[in-house]
Formats: sequence, structure tokens, C-alpha cells
Amino acid sequence: MLKLILRRVIVAIPTLILVSMIVFMLQKILPGDAVLTMAGEERDPAVLDYLREKYRLNDPLPVQYVAWATQVVQGDLGKSLRTDVPVTTLIAQKLPVTLQLAAMAMFFALLVGIPMGIVAAVRKGKPIEMGANIAALSGMSIPNFWLGIILIMVVSVQWKLLPASGYVSPFEDFWLSIKTMLMPALVLSTAIAAYLMRHTRSAMLEALSADYVRTARAKGVSPRRVVLRHALRNALMPIVTLVTLLFGELLAGAVLTEQVFTIPGFGKLVVDAVFTRDYAVVQGVVLCVAVGFILMNLLADILYILVNPRLRHS
Repeated sequence: MLKLILRRVIVAIPTLILVSMIVFMLQKILPGDAVLTMAGEERDPAVLDYLREKYRLNDPLPVQYVAWATQVVQGDLGKSLRTDVPVTTLIAQKLPVTLQLAAMAMFFALLVGIPMGIVAAVRKGKPIEMGANIAALSGMSIPNFWLGIILIMVVSVQWKLLPASGYVSPFEDFWLSIKTMLMPALVLSTAIAAYLMRHTRSAMLEALSADYVRTARAKGVSPRRVVLRHALRNALMPIVTLVTLLFGELLAGAVLTEQVFTIPGFGKLVVDAVFTRDYAVVQGVVLCVAVGFILMNLLADILYILVNPRLRHS
């Protein structure tokens, strides 16, 4: 397993370098000038020159990239051009918020999506399968922002059951934090649960038609044991990959949900940085997301081995 992890880390290094180069170069060609925003309304030429010199914006792009990459290797992601706060501090403040939201959303998705997929596969051709497919298609089709607005109007405004927006740290008030994040997590989990249901159903149908399942049934093994012990264990392989990748997407793709529920998370940080052309923040956030995806893929490889011990000697 250690050799597997080492190989994945070695492969990840050029991937991170390529991602950082692409993001660095692309954002530089966007229209607008961050220095003009920083200088304020008066825009004194002396101030503009000072800011460009301070942040090395007059240097050629390759020189800027090398300087930034050298700092990153040393653990320094730079400072925000807008607030002069270290990027690592901003990420440390915002990332836990989105991690909590993503973890809760994935929990609800797993709780609903995988059991629905198993039932739909076992009851193939029955009304319950049709109902599960309709629910999955609805979950993939309904926009997150629309569902979030509807939940706020019904659950918060009319029924007054949950807070409509905002965020409370679980270290300040655990149960209030859960109540505040409950609706956003449910909104994010709908599409994820739908994807999990569809993939679980497909994987289970393939596993249930395999020879080893027919053999187990012929030996008189109970239907529940056949489904849960034999079929599900082998069907988990593609599901593990999907879950890890979807969790990575949740970290980077919760922008609309965070905006609807006014959650000060990772998505809002990225949006604000893009609109204000805060180069250092955008670069640091994208690099953090890339590392997250690589870690999720590494976790998927490790879970493969745990789910299927035969891979340990491959």
C-alpha cells in the first residue's frame, strides 16, 4: 500500500504544476486590472506604480509564476491583493465551513442514494424501481438555487422550523450549527444522491447477474446475504470512485448554494476573488482544490484495496 501511495504522489506532482500554470496564465489574460481596484477612486499614478512594483506585476509572466511557485513550495501562498491578509489564513477560515457543508451533504446522499439503488436493482421491473428512477431524475434536474429558495420560503418563512441563512460554528453551538447547515446540505445532497442511486443500481444489476451470485443462490444462501454480502461488496468498486470524486466536486462546486443561504464558505471566497481579480487568492484556492481532488483519488485507491483485498498483491 505504501508503494501505491508513493506512486500516486509522484504522479500528482506534475499534475499540480500543470494546473497551477494553467490557472496562473489564464487569469492574467482576463480583462481588468486589480491594481486599479486596489488604488481606489483617485488612482494616483505613483500609487499604481508602487502597487505594481510591490506585487511584481511589471515582471514577465514566467518570472511572476516562478516567484509565486517558489513561495508555494515554502508554504507561503502570498497575501490577498484586496485585504492584505495571508491566503493561508483566508483558506483556513473558509475551508472548514465548506468541509462541514460537504460532509453533511455527502452523508445525506449516501443515506438515501445507495439504499435506493440497491432496492431498485433488487426490485427490477417493479413499481418501486420506477419510483426510484423518477426520484433520481428529479434530483438531477432540479436546480440547487431554486430548491434552496423554495425550502427557505416553506421551511423557514412559513413553518419557522430552521434558520433561513447564515452560519454558526459547531464549536460555538453544535446543534444550532447543524440546524443552520441542514437545509443547504439537503439541497446539495439531492443531485449527489441521484447520481449515487443510478450508479448503485447499474453496478448492482451487473453484480446480481454474475455467476457467483447464481451459485450462491443455488446453494440456498438467503437473499439478503446474497445481496449484501456477495453482490454489494463487488458493486462497491465503481461507487467508491464516484463518492470520492463527488466529494471533491462538493468542495469546489457549492458556490450557488452558499450564495443562496449566505454561507461564508470556500465557494464565496472564490467568487469574490475572481470578481476583484485577487490573483493570490484565486491561485491559492485553485491549488487547494487540485490537492483536494488528488487526495480524493488517492483515498479511492486505498478504499479499493480495503474493499477488495485481492488488489493488495497486484
